[in-house]
Amino acid sequence: MSTCRESEALRFEAVVAILDRYERDPSRLIPILQAVQEEYRYLPEEILTYVAVSLDLSPAKVYGVATFYGHFSLEAKGKYVIKVCDGTACHVKGSTALVEALRAELGLEDKKKTTDNLLFTLETVSCLGACGLAPVMTVNDEVHGLATPADAVALVKSIREKEAADGNN
Repeated sequence: MSTCRESEALRFEAVVAILDRYERDPSRLIPILQAVQEEYRYLPEEILTYVAVSLDLSPAKVYGVATFYGHFSLEAKGKYVIKVCDGTACHVKGSTALVEALRAELGLEDKKKTTDNLLFTLETVSCLGACGLAPVMTVNDEVHGLATPADAVALVKSIREKEAADGNN
């Protein structure tokens, strides 16, 4: 077996286990997609098609569910997802400066959200529900309030150092 085929087999092995865990029940599509996204960090197109065929659903139905819910992503996300709140309180207190500093530090231009090494994804969200900590951001759901652009950059640098020390990226 070639390395490419071995890699592809391993790629589908996880989704097969997920489908088996949910007894290939089409009524459990949302938790299946949640588990798939947790495994792959997004919903790859070929995996969505495989899920559809495995559950005897149309690919359009599965894609429709995957695109309807904001929680699901069809694009690869980084290991660390940074969400910056841009709700009214955070915007007034400088969330735009956080985003600009993070985009510069991460080398993200135009509409690009994820670094090439898939270490970071930067997103803005309407509200994180922590207005008293404005401006606020999260890194993989860990809240960082009263953040300054310098704090945000320092956080990214500390994550990079930790990853380098762990031998990743």
